[in-house]
Amino acid sequence: MKTTAPSIPDQIMRRARAAGRGGVFTPTDFLDVGARAAIDQALSRLTKGGKLRRLARGLYDFPKVHPKLGPLSPAPDDVAQALARETGSQLQIAGARAVNVLGLTTQVPAKSTYLTDGPSRRVVLGERVVDLRHASSKHLIAPGSAAGTVFQALRHVGPLRAADVVQIAASRLSASDKRTLASTATLAPAWMRPTLMSIASPATGDIDR
Repeated sequence: MKTTAPSIPDQIMRRARAAGRGGVFTPTDFLDVGARAAIDQALSRLTKGGKLRRLARGLYDFPKVHPKLGPLSPAPDDVAQALARETGSQLQIAGARAVNVLGLTTQVPAKSTYLTDGPSRRVVLGERVVDLRHASSKHLIAPGSAAGTVFQALRHVGPLRAADVVQIAASRLSASDKRTLASTATLAPAWMRPTLMSIASPATGDIDR
């Protein structure tokens, strides 16, 4: 008996379900199952059928659903990573988002900023904004790593709060992260280097993960 191959919409939904609720993706994520025009058509059909949600041009999710609130907004990091995958770009959390991720504040910023070596793009999700900003290599140090987040948090808070960054980062970074920090510290502005080396010092108490 001949078996019928799954349709493109079925293959897309199978992958979305495997990734789980909350997953964010672009048509590029599915080019291995069909031509771009067929993928776009399938995503449009799935969106109209309520199986997927269109967040912005060329950006979709398989939303988590709250029993009372309904479909929830996706995580900013998932949105940013999907956009970076689409262009094969590197990505680094920056600004107030980096400060929050590092643990210097519990306040979640309304705008999540990321530096990238790819194109700039802004996506508005209700009251939240995901902002990808093209950056030169001198500003994109150790992208995608905890060390890179330390660079960006320190850049955001400035010299006056450098001691706060040392206190938090020294206890949170693994030994591997600290080695990355030490090896890339020379790429940072001169005022940052003593702070970065202080964080990277074994005397601050490595946590080997």
